[in-house]
Amino acid sequence: MTAMGNEPLVQPFPMPTSERLRVAYWDLYLSDEGTDAQKDRLGEVALLPRPWDIASCPDPDLRRDVWEWYEAVVTWFNHEYVWDPAAGMIPPCWPQHPHLVHEIGVLADQRRMIAQAHSSNSLEEWHRYSVPAFLDRLHERVKQHCDDHHQPWPSKARFSRHSADLERRSVQYDSEAVADAEPRLVEPVLRLVDRETGRPINPETGEVT
Repeated sequence: MTAMGNEPLVQPFPMPTSERLRVAYWDLYLSDEGTDAQKDRLGEVALLPRPWDIASCPDPDLRRDVWEWYEAVVTWFNHEYVWDPAAGMIPPCWPQHPHLVHEIGVLADQRRMIAQAHSSNSLEEWHRYSVPAFLDRLHERVKQHCDDHHQPWPSKARFSRHSADLERRSVQYDSEAVADAEPRLVEPVLRLVDRETGRPINPETGEVT
């Protein structure tokens, strides 16, 4: 059964289909579950691209694939989970909101893993926690700024002041680091000892201990 225009009533989640994305996820799988030889071939695991964090994908071709996957997920999410736009539709200018890009990457990756699950438990958790929390944060952070057109970043002026003050903070960091590295003087401990035996003498009683 289909809706008007032969469009399915429910659309399937858009899994990452590009070969580069699939290789990236496969490498991450091998970094946990692969043989020692497979792990050795991966090199430095910390440098592997993580598609849920687009900033970790320096390869331009892979990065473009990630953007296109996020785009498909946003379109799917707005269709499947947003009935009232006032409740929190992801705005079309979402790529210009870094906080949304970070959130969408995680939301997409979690839903990708759920699509491979063998029970509905994780999907129920996603519905119960992930989606409402995401929509709450979306509504709180974007508010009504981008209902029709993308609005300039409200925090831009304050962020510029923050960045301009970097030199002063750097001086503080350097001063603190130098102070912490300075050797600390240790006061000598003086003791009375018996000249013949070398044993310590109790200064109160004069007794050799």
